[in-house]
Amino acid sequence: MEGLSNLFRGNGYTTINGAQVKNILNDSNIVILDVRNPGEYRNGHIPKAINIPINEIQGRLSEISLYRNSAILVYCASGSRSIKAADFLSRNGFKKIYNLSRGISSYKGTLSKM
Repeated sequence: MEGLSNLFRGNGYTTINGAQVKNILNDSNIVILDVRNPGEYRNGHIPKAINIPINEIQGRLSEISLYRNSAILVYCASGSRSIKAADFLSRNGFKKIYNLSRGISSYKGTLSKM
């Protein structure tokens, strides 16, 4: 239930679906934040995504703070880690946050691999 309550409580971020993400990615200034683990990231990620695993996000806040005034798209594998990340970013002063509902599985574009 925690995930559902986060979607509806005016949490400071916008939840979008895979179809909507295409429009968001047209913004050349958007920061794409992949909060999955490095192995998941290497297996395929949204192009230009920065990988900061959810368990490192708090310790790397100063690094992410460079993007405080930018639009940020946050995603993970299924949507649960990205909800936590979006909530954390919102509580730390980020204003334009998009959470990809159902994670990377709902993304319909081509994935990059490294």
